[in-house]
Amino acid sequence: MADLHVVAVLPAKPGSESAVKEALTALVAPTRAEEGCLSYDLYESAAAPGTFITTELWRSQADLDAHLQTAHIAQAMSVAADHLAGAPQIHPLVPTGA
Repeated sequence: MADLHVVAVLPAKPGSESAVKEALTALVAPTRAEEGCLSYDLYESAAAPGTFITTELWRSQADLDAHLQTAHIAQAMSVAADHLAGAPQIHPLVPTGA
């Protein structure tokens, strides 16, 4: 099976950008250390400041599912929850064949 590419979009409420950035930055190292994580990078959108985006590469859907159940995800979401402008949008990507 092919690797799973994922993009996650997390918009911060105005004035909460630092709190969201801090919570998400704390995820990077433990996520990269997870079994099945091939790459995990965190960005802030230049077009929409305060919108944080992860680009991820997982070995499988099962590895992504396990990631979403980790203590560090629960902790980050607990810290960031009141600071997000909307629910995190997680987009597993499917190649178009183009």
